[in-house]
Amino acid sequence: MCIDEEIMYSGTRAKIAFEDGRVFEGFSFGADGEKSGEIVFNTSISGYQEILTDPSYKGQIVTMTYPLIGNYGVNAEDVESRGISAEGFVVREYSKVRSNWRSSESLSDYLKRNNIMGIEDVDTRAITRHLRIKGSLKAVLSTVDLDDASLVKKAKNSVSLVGRDLVRDVTCTKNYKWSDTGKYKIAVLDCGVKYNMLRELAARDCQVTVFPAGVQMSDIKDYNPDGILLSNGPGDPEGAPYVFNMVREFLGKVPIFGICLGHQMLGLALGGKTYKLKFGHHGGNHPVKDMRTGKVSITSQNHNFCVDVDSVKDKGVEITHINLNDNTVEGMESEKLGFFSVQFHPEAAPGPNDANYLFDRFVDNVKKKKYA
Repeated sequence: MCIDEEIMYSGTRAKIAFEDGRVFEGFSFGADGEKSGEIVFNTSISGYQEILTDPSYKGQIVTMTYPLIGNYGVNAEDVESRGISAEGFVVREYSKVRSNWRSSESLSDYLKRNNIMGIEDVDTRAITRHLRIKGSLKAVLSTVDLDDASLVKKAKNSVSLVGRDLVRDVTCTKNYKWSDTGKYKIAVLDCGVKYNMLRELAARDCQVTVFPAGVQMSDIKDYNPDGILLSNGPGDPEGAPYVFNMVREFLGKVPIFGICLGHQMLGLALGGKTYKLKFGHHGGNHPVKDMRTGKVSITSQNHNFCVDVDSVKDKGVEITHINLNDNTVEGMESEKLGFFSVQFHPEAAPGPNDANYLFDRFVDNVKKKKYA
């Protein structure tokens, strides 16, 4: 057991202001400074380290609905990318005590070391309710400017997620191998990939190489993959046409599995459209129904945009999964074009593992194609 000695920790004053004029005041438990982003809420009870290091949160300030955060600290094993992607972190109460045998650092120290802002002693229930009513809003988190009018103005003037290419900010800069051995060569297009996707593939006898989102198509062809995984990622998929234009060239030629942003990129590659959800899906308790079997899985989700179902109805695809909360598209498949995709996260991290069988399905598709 590891007990944090920062029992008496007391941060500096901090405020978070929304573009519509709503302002909340609390105390900093991360780095000082000022940061803007779209504010969203996440309904997961645990897994804050995986959430912070999920590249899909680039451009966003994350509010946790669970009231107590930080009680098990931070460790080196649970990171999901090269670093923290979230622009800021908002919690009701930051635990000054960390107790877990795997903990190597407090959440506060982790945020400070990575220059990420955190604010506690905030009414996160009020924030969540406000976002559910108003929809996602731009916001500014600050410890250096505590003037309400000034902060609201900054929030209004901050950059929107719509049309913005954030993939370039989180993708790797060059190819790298995740696993050298395996029967099946998988090319992973890194739009903001989470490490657990790579772990799941490696555990299924796959040789995994990760490519930057802006890679030349010829580089992937030279690798001659048995299958392609299109990863998750941040922002508006329509803001990264270089991704879905390249994906279009591989349809029907190699088995493809799209996850989250990868699912949206497939929709756009087909000639479909995407749209922005009111407040997005963020958390580890979203029910998704498999339309073929009727089975409902509880899933981990993190996305603000969705495939427009009407825009793909005539594209020869089958809608395979539906979100039971709002009936949005959660999965597609085309046997003719050799792909299937899901909007949720079958790799979890954090979240339930109900849907990790989809990695088995992808590898089965790869196997059938390779030995056909």
